[in-house]
Amino acid sequence: MEPMEPMPELTLDADQARVLGCLIEKARTTPDQYPMSLNGVRVACNQVSNRDPIVDYSEAAVERTLRQLSDQGLVRMVHRPGDRVVKYRHAADEIFGLNDKDLSLLAVMLLRGPQTPGELRQRTSRYVEFTGLADIEATLEQLRSRNAVVRLERRPGQKEHRYQELLSDRGTGDERVDEAEFVVPMTGAPEPAVPARELEELRTEVDELKARFGRLLDALGVDDV
Repeated sequence: MEPMEPMPELTLDADQARVLGCLIEKARTTPDQYPMSLNGVRVACNQVSNRDPIVDYSEAAVERTLRQLSDQGLVRMVHRPGDRVVKYRHAADEIFGLNDKDLSLLAVMLLRGPQTPGELRQRTSRYVEFTGLADIEATLEQLRSRNAVVRLERRPGQKEHRYQELLSDRGTGDERVDEAEFVVPMTGAPEPAVPARELEELRTEVDELKARFGRLLDALGVDDV
């Protein structure tokens, strides 16, 4: 495989990352409602499923952020005959030279932060079809070669590395869990600590429940209400 060109250097703030991530997501998951109106983008940003953190943006804040992304060439305004309002679409594929698999992985990381390949496989299933975990990992490595993502240290008790996108300012730091968090002080009567493996299993179970809830909301069309 020939080496890929590095990604253009830019750093999105948290609001820009959320708006761009939502546009990429909706282009893949609800193409019949894309490009999106200003209100549609606001609703997508503020939905509670498949988002971390949860936000409550005003329409004015979303409009300002769309304008900032437009100035960077990452968002285009669309006004087609018959449309009553201006709509918006992303141009990340054009600006960065990304395919559907690349975009899907980056969008999920923009919307939810660092994740393992297993988590990314589950959460991109609504966007695009990967052939398996090896396909996810190969795509992540290609994005790494372009300085689009970074591989983080494993959390205590976690088998897989996590990956973080480098498009936003959230991608500049590693959210490693300090192993000292699980050390029991030996002064006085020791209290049992929660084993790292058990804690990670609980985290995984919660993530799976959130993903199922998100798919249910998507099936009901609730996220676009």
